[in-house]
Amino acid sequence: LPQSEIDGLDPNCRRFRLENGESLAEKDEVFGSPSTPILENPEHQTRWYFKYFLGKLHQNYVGIDSEKNPYFLSIVSQDSGSKCMPLYRVMVFRKQGAQKLALPYNPQQKLTVKQILSNFALMDASKSPKEVFSADIQKDLLLLEEQEGSVNFKFGVVYMKAGQKMDDEMLSNEYGSADFDDFLALLGEKVRLKDWERYRGGLDVKGDMTGKYSIYTLYEGHEIMFHVSTLLPFSRDNRQQVERKRHIGNDIVNIIFVDEGPNGEEPEFNPNNIKSQFTHVFAVVTKRSRKYRISVYCDETVPPFGPTLPNPPEFEDPAVFRDFLLVKLINGEKATFQTPTFARKRERTLEMLIKDLYEEYVHDNKMKHPKSQSHHYR
Repeated sequence: LPQSEIDGLDPNCRRFRLENGESLAEKDEVFGSPSTPILENPEHQTRWYFKYFLGKLHQNYVGIDSEKNPYFLSIVSQDSGSKCMPLYRVMVFRKQGAQKLALPYNPQQKLTVKQILSNFALMDASKSPKEVFSADIQKDLLLLEEQEGSVNFKFGVVYMKAGQKMDDEMLSNEYGSADFDDFLALLGEKVRLKDWERYRGGLDVKGDMTGKYSIYTLYEGHEIMFHVSTLLPFSRDNRQQVERKRHIGNDIVNIIFVDEGPNGEEPEFNPNNIKSQFTHVFAVVTKRSRKYRISVYCDETVPPFGPTLPNPPEFEDPAVFRDFLLVKLINGEKATFQTPTFARKRERTLEMLIKDLYEEYVHDNKMKHPKSQSHHYR
């Protein structure tokens, strides 16, 4: 029998690749040390509208592209008072995602909206978009930008005892060990959820419905809330621990902290024993002789992401390990958003939101027509 059937698993189960610091691909040093933690795609993930447009004088437009799909256009000018050369920053919100462009600004030869649009594919520059004057447009465009993902993060953290294999067993651990508590303290601060005002990662902050406490941190401008299995509500009557699984099973990235056995044997974690089609990255962490050790399982559809693991994949300095782990988790979620499954989901969501906003601004009373549709942008 195939090994999957022996283990009682679906023979058509998902395929994962293992990163443990030993493969040839991991040893290829392209940019510096394999263990250098660098956040990937920082400019691609920058919240342009939030950073460059919100609260600043800028123009917003709505129009229809050459494929008859609605879009929103935002334009802001960055004057010569900054350290950079004067330029236009332009965003086009479409169902495929936000397109961003920087164009040189020449006071002697200002660009029209049509000229700016001609820099984007599939734009019918013969039809001028209509300017939107309602102040509501800013919060609506922020909502569109948030659909790009990878601004704030929620990561699952599961405590696994030596010898446990299935997710029901792991999620039924009411408490963790001293090593697990030390690991949680390394990840972030323990916060009281009731009346919590910062990023909550889907947890209840009114009535303690998802536990009293959680682990939170802020890293390089990203807010991170950890869904910790032992801090989420525990049920003695529900073997599947539905409340815990509801949050952790809907996280793209999970940390599996494994307590070693009494003889220091290697943990036997199998990602296919986790019954979640949503989680794509598992970072398996153990603590051995004051060193943290890590291996990473990724769904095979997730593009490779850094930082690469050192060989052996061990860290003596907890602070160095924390930096490495957080960057690995963040990059893993960013990479997962590029998979076909998430790309299709994001496109469907954006298409629906943009169509609804188009109807709202074009057909409701939120639209005023400027006197001239071909005026120069200043």
